[in-house]
Amino acid sequence: MQVVISNRLKNLSFYPFNELDSIVIKLRKSCIEPIDFGIGDYKIPTPKFIRKMCQKGIEQTKSDGYPSYIGSYRLRSTIAEWTKHKYNVELNPDKEIMVTLGAKEAVFNFPEAFINSGDYVLVPNPGYPPYSRGTLFAEGKVYYLNLTEENDFLPNLDDIPSDICEKAKILWINYPNNPTGKIAPDEFYKNVIEFAQQYNIIICSDETYSDLYFTKKRPKSILEFTKEGVIVFQSLSKRSIMTGYRVGWVAGDERIINAFSKLKTNIDSGVPNFIQLSAIAALKDEHHIRKLRIELKKKMKIMNKAFKSIGLPNNRPDGSIYLWQKIPDNYTAVEFAKTLLEPNIAIITTPGLWLAETVDNINPGNDYIRLALVPSIDECKNAAKRLKMYSEILIR
Repeated sequence: MQVVISNRLKNLSFYPFNELDSIVIKLRKSCIEPIDFGIGDYKIPTPKFIRKMCQKGIEQTKSDGYPSYIGSYRLRSTIAEWTKHKYNVELNPDKEIMVTLGAKEAVFNFPEAFINSGDYVLVPNPGYPPYSRGTLFAEGKVYYLNLTEENDFLPNLDDIPSDICEKAKILWINYPNNPTGKIAPDEFYKNVIEFAQQYNIIICSDETYSDLYFTKKRPKSILEFTKEGVIVFQSLSKRSIMTGYRVGWVAGDERIINAFSKLKTNIDSGVPNFIQLSAIAALKDEHHIRKLRIELKKKMKIMNKAFKSIGLPNNRPDGSIYLWQKIPDNYTAVEFAKTLLEPNIAIITTPGLWLAETVDNINPGNDYIRLALVPSIDECKNAAKRLKMYSEILIR
């Protein structure tokens, strides 16, 4: 028989990672282990107290069966307490919070609840791929908002054509931002809210990096400005080194949460209860977050200083786990990433070109590489040493 895949799947683009992967494979065959800043997945263990709670939770919940679709009341109450403590924002655990299988599935599936064929979703570019891919699967249209150094990595809402604004149903924002590391100022949130309310657009605020910042003041949540017409997406993957646990939540306008919960009950069966117990433990502890922030800041400073020392711009991020480094003018992003894989350097990065879409012949990622600050501090020091030692290869 013939197997025919859907047009939706056919139309999805695939990143050309094979070109770099083949170089990495050759390095490893030559007994050269590259330092991997490519994927944003930690190489350190989940904190021990979280793992212990997970182990304990398996026994405690051994007869629980299916979990709640929207998450246990205990976890939702803990999220409400965390939000109150962090942002001084009151949330109703019954109506304004829903637990999700991490952020990715929530981000990808969300448009299915709110857009119809032909509706527009406003998406930052570069940005997290599920923003756009979830839109396409819901038969919506994507309108990309370029994040550039010139606009301080904030979307310029005034540049959106009025006919697109009228057809838009969702606006995605993400601060601290992946990949640029930007933290948005208060005035930005006020402008976004005014814009969205004018055109009746739901604001989806991806705040998964909210606890990971290098500034003196913590990043704001959009919930500090309003809950009306707003939904926040959160995850413990990066905050608590729990990428494999798949637990997060959404919070905000109860009308949006209610509609999304109706969709969610048709997609999954909830987060396992023993994972939810681990999430409660993680949210109640701030020590491991402070420790992680200190470590990330040290790694950021090492790599930022190294790139500056070889003559590249100072692209110090405000937050997240990424360094969005501008490259020399005479390279493309892919060329520079390949040069960093020369055997004497052997550093894996992600070309910014692959994290952004080309719109009107402009790709806002073409002049950048992204480094995920996940190698150890010693590995970062080693990478910095290699950059300085072989700078003549890089700066041609």
